[in-house]
Amino acid sequence: MNDIHGRLNNISTLLGSMGLGEVTPRFDKIVRPETSSFPDETKIFGRDMELEKILGLIGAPTHNSTHSKRKRETGAGDASRRILVRNKLSNESRLPDLPVLPIVGIGGVGKTTLAQHISSHPRVKSHFDTIIWICVSGDFDVKRLTKEAIESYPGKESTIDNLNSLQHALANKLKNKKFLIVLDDMWDDALKENGQCWKRFCAPLKNVLLGSMMLVTTRSPMVANLVRSMEPIILEGLKDDVFWDFFKLCVFGSKSSNDFPELELIGKDILPKLKGSPLAAKTLGHMLQDDLRTSHWNSILENELWELDQRTTEILPALRLSYIYLPFHLKRCFSFCAVYPKDTKFEKDCLAEIWAAEGFVKRQGGIPIQDIGCQYFNDLLNRSFFQEIQGKYLIHDLLHDMAQKVSEDDCFIVKRKDDFKRIPQNVRHLSVLSSTDIAYSNLLRLGQYKKLRTLLCYKSLANKKTPASLMEDWCSKLTRMRVIVCASMNELPASIGKLKHLQYLEISRACSITGLPATICQLHNLQVLCFKRCKLESLPSDFSMLVNLWRFESQGFKYGPNIGRSQKEEPYYGVNLDADNDERGLGCRLIKNMKQLRGHLEISNIDRLNKDHSEEAELKNKEYLDKLTLQWCFSECKMLHLKYFIDTSIRAEWEMEVLPDLQPPTGIKSLVLDFYPGLSPPRWFQPQNLPSLTSVSFLHCGGLEIAAELVDINNASIGFSFLTDLIINGCPRLSSLEELLHPAYLPVIKKIAIMHCRNLISVPTERFGDFRCLEIFRVLDCGKINSQSLTAPSLKKLVLGKNTFGWDESHGNLTDNIQCSSLTYFFLSSSHLTSIQLQMWNLPALQELSISYCRSLTSIGQPGQVFTRGNGSARVLSSLTSLTIRWCEELSTIDGLLEEKYLPSIESITIANCGSLSIQGKKFGVFSSLKDLKVSGCPRIKWGGIVLPSSLQSLHLSGCEDVSSFIPSCLENLQSLVSLKISECPHLRSIPGHLWSSTLSSLQELEIMFCPDLVSIGGAEDISELKNVLIGSCKKLKGIEQSVRRGSFLASKKQEQRVKTSSNSVWCMPTRDWGWR
Repeated sequence: MNDIHGRLNNISTLLGSMGLGEVTPRFDKIVRPETSSFPDETKIFGRDMELEKILGLIGAPTHNSTHSKRKRETGAGDASRRILVRNKLSNESRLPDLPVLPIVGIGGVGKTTLAQHISSHPRVKSHFDTIIWICVSGDFDVKRLTKEAIESYPGKESTIDNLNSLQHALANKLKNKKFLIVLDDMWDDALKENGQCWKRFCAPLKNVLLGSMMLVTTRSPMVANLVRSMEPIILEGLKDDVFWDFFKLCVFGSKSSNDFPELELIGKDILPKLKGSPLAAKTLGHMLQDDLRTSHWNSILENELWELDQRTTEILPALRLSYIYLPFHLKRCFSFCAVYPKDTKFEKDCLAEIWAAEGFVKRQGGIPIQDIGCQYFNDLLNRSFFQEIQGKYLIHDLLHDMAQKVSEDDCFIVKRKDDFKRIPQNVRHLSVLSSTDIAYSNLLRLGQYKKLRTLLCYKSLANKKTPASLMEDWCSKLTRMRVIVCASMNELPASIGKLKHLQYLEISRACSITGLPATICQLHNLQVLCFKRCKLESLPSDFSMLVNLWRFESQGFKYGPNIGRSQKEEPYYGVNLDADNDERGLGCRLIKNMKQLRGHLEISNIDRLNKDHSEEAELKNKEYLDKLTLQWCFSECKMLHLKYFIDTSIRAEWEMEVLPDLQPPTGIKSLVLDFYPGLSPPRWFQPQNLPSLTSVSFLHCGGLEIAAELVDINNASIGFSFLTDLIINGCPRLSSLEELLHPAYLPVIKKIAIMHCRNLISVPTERFGDFRCLEIFRVLDCGKINSQSLTAPSLKKLVLGKNTFGWDESHGNLTDNIQCSSLTYFFLSSSHLTSIQLQMWNLPALQELSISYCRSLTSIGQPGQVFTRGNGSARVLSSLTSLTIRWCEELSTIDGLLEEKYLPSIESITIANCGSLSIQGKKFGVFSSLKDLKVSGCPRIKWGGIVLPSSLQSLHLSGCEDVSSFIPSCLENLQSLVSLKISECPHLRSIPGHLWSSTLSSLQELEIMFCPDLVSIGGAEDISELKNVLIGSCKKLKGIEQSVRRGSFLASKKQEQRVKTSSNSVWCMPTRDWGWR
C-alpha cells in the first residue's frame, strides 16, 4: 500500500512539473451565449418592485423630471451651449469610488433580463450620458473588459493592447460623463489574486461624476460581497400568480389556456417543479407547446427535470455552469448530495462528517478533517448551492435536479419498488426511501452492487418481517461501504466487523439495540458512531481500539464536537454527563471502556451521582483527557449562600464515597469546580496528583472557606509547576487567599481573576512581585479587600471592575497604591471611588488608561502638582497614549490629569457622558502629539477659549452644548485633520465654506448630524472634493440639499454577529468601542 501511495505521489509531482493540473473551466458559448443591453423579452413579469427599487437606487429621475430634462436639452442646440454644459459637468461634485449595486440570484432567475430592461429604460437613458454593457461570463480578464468598455462608444475600436494605455483611455472618455456600466454574469474568478483583479479593473473608475453607477449581475454572493457598496438586490423565483401567467404565455402563446382545460390542470401540477424560475418556465413551456397531448404532458409531470432530454431544455445546462465553475473538491461534495431526496434539511456538521468519511475532504495539517469539511460547506453556501432556513440548509429543487444529472451514474434514489430495476450497475451512493411497496426481498438485491460506498436506508428494518439475514448479507457483500445510515434495525450483526472501510454508522430512529457486537471494535477507520435514540447500556471491552472515533452518540450521551450546556456558552469537544438524567448510570458505564476519550469531560449534578456509578467511570484512566468540569447542583449551593447549616459529618461521608472516584487523570490540563459545596478543595487537589495542570477555576463555590492548605515554603516540590491561569468567581465565604497565592505554590502563574467574593479581605498583592510571570490581574465585586499596595513589576494588564452598569462594583483599597512598572493597560470601574491620587501610582509603561462607570468619582489628580519619585524625576504617565473617561457623572475636574508634564505622549483622548465635568483654558492645546479627540455627552464643558493642537487628525463632538464660540475658530489651525464629526450640538449656526478646501486640506471624512440651529456650511461645491460625507437632520441648513451621503457612508454596514462567550472571556479586555452618537 505504501509503495502504491509513493508511486502516485511521484506521478502527481511529475504532472505538476509538466504544468498538467486542474484546468480552469471555460464557458460554453452555446449554453451561455454572449448578452447585450437589448432585452430578449419585450415584457418583464413580476419584477415591477425590483425594477422601481433599482431605478431609485441608481438615481433615475421620475417621469416628470425626465420630460423637463428632454425639453431643456431640445432648446440647447448651438455649440457654445454644449461647451458651457461640458464645463459645468467638469466642475460638478465627484465621487472617489464608483457605487456598485449587485443583482444576485441562481441561474435562470432573470438577473440579465432585469438588467437589460433597466439599461434600456427611457428614464435611465435620459439620466446617464453613457451606458456601457459588458458581458463578463467566462474569464475576468481586466484587459479584455477595459477594451470592451472603450469599444462601447460608437466607432471607437481600440487598437492598443497595453493595460496602462487602455485604462488612461477609458478614464479620459468617462471623466466628464455621468455613466452607467453594467457587468453582466460575473463569476468567482473576479475574486482571484485576493480581489486585486477587481481592484485593477476599477482603477480608472475613480473620481467619477456624482450620479455615475455600476450594476453587477452574479450568481455568487461572494462576488456580490466583494464588489458591493450597497445592499445587493436578491432575486427569488417569481410568485405563484405571476409565474402562472408567464408559464401560460410560454406554453400557449396568444392562445387562451381555457381552450385546453385538461392541459391547464396538468400545467398547474407541473408548475411547483419549476420553483418560480423564468428560464425553467420558458424552456419547459416550449417542450409542452410542441406536443399538446395529455400523455406527453403527464410524462413530463411524472419525470424529474434531470431525466428529460437535455437537448430540448436549457434549464439544467444553464444551472450546470455554476457546477462546472466549482473547484474539483466542491464538485464531488455537491454532486454527492444527489443521493438525498429533495427538500432534505441538511445539518452542516453532519454532512461535513459524511463528506470526510467518503474521502472527499483533503487534510490540511493538524486541522480536524471535519472542520475542513465545514469550510467546504461554507464555500458552497457562499456560492448559493445551499440556502439557510432556520439553522438548517436546503438545496433549491432545480439545483438538486442538476446534481442528479451530473451524478446520474454514481448516485441513485429508490423511491418505489420499480426503481430497483433502474439502479445503475456501478452505483456508488444509494438511498432507499420508506415506500410501503418496497419489500425486504427487494432490499436483499442490493448486495449485487459491489461498488456501493454509501447506503442511506430510510425504511425501518426493526420489525418482525425483516429477515435477520438482511444486514448480515449487506455486511458480507458490500465490503467497500464507507457510510451506512439506517432508520432502525433489531440488532447490529457481528458481521459488521467485515466492513473495514466503514467510517460513518448511524441509526437515526429509536429501536431495541442496547449493545454493540465486539466485532465493531475491528473498525479502526470508524469516525462517527451515532445511535442517537437507542439506549446503549454498555460498550465492548475493546472499544478503545476505535482510535479514529470522532463522534459517538447514544440516547442521553454524546461524545464529540459542539457540546455545551446552553446557547450562551462556547461549544467544546468532549462529553457531558448529567447525573440527574442518568439514574441508571449508563453514561458512566459507557465511558468506562472509552480510554480514547479526548477533549473536555463535563459531569453535572454530581450530588445525584452514587458511589457505584462514579467508580465505574474510572476517570483516572482517561489519559487523553484535557479538561474536566465537575458541577454540583445549583440548589444545594444556593442553600449555602443563604447560610443553611451543613452537617459536616454527612458531607465528609459523601466526600469519602464519591470524590475519590472523581480524581482527574494525571495528564489533565484544565480543572473547573462549579457549585462545589466543600469547605476546602478536594483532597486530591494536590500538585503531585495534578502535575500537568495549567488552569483551575473555582466557580460559585458557596461553601469554600479555604482555597489551599498551608504551604511549606521549604519544600521545593510543593507547587503546581505548570499552572498559569487561576479563576475564583462567586465564593462568598472565602476570606483569605494568603495560602493559595503563594509564589512557591503557583511559581509560573500568569493570569489571576477574582470576582464576586464579597467577604474576601486578605489578598497578598504586596508580594505579587514574587510572581515573576504574572501578566493579567482582574478583580470584580470584592469590596472588602484590604491591601497595603499592589506591587507587581511583571504585570501588563490590570482590570478592576467591569465595563457595564449594574454591579455594585468595588475592589477595596487596591487603587490606593499601585506600583506596576511594566503595566501597559489599566481599566478601572468603581461605584465607591471618590478620588484618584495620581501620586500613589507608579505606572511608567502605561499606554492605555480607561476610567469608566465611577459614579462617585469627583476628581482625578491635583491641579498644578506634579509629584516626583525618590530620585527626583517627575512621576508621570510618560508612555500613556490613550485615555478614556466615561460615565463618571459626579466627576467635576480632571485638570490634575490634563497636564502636559503628566501626559507627554498622549495621542487619543475620549471623554463621554460625564455630566458634571468642566474643562477650561488651553487644556487640549498643550498636547503636541494628540491625534484623536472625542467628546460626547459633557454639557458643562465651556468651549470658549479651548485650543486644539495642530497635530489633531480626528475630532468628534457629540451632545455638546454651545460650541459656537469654539467652531469655527478651533478649526483654523488643523491642517492635519482627516475626520470631523459633529452631532447633536445646538447653538452651532455656521461654518465658513472656505474651510473645507483651504484650511482643512487633509480632511477626508465629514459627518454633521442633528444640529438643529445650523444654517450654513457653505455650498455643495465647497464640499465637493471631500471623499466621505454624511450630512442630515439639520433642519435649518441651507445651500446643501439633504441628506448628503457618499463615499464610505454609502457602504451598508454589515450586521455584526454577537460573539459567544466562554470561560476564556474572563481574560478579554473591556472593549474600547464606546459608540458614536
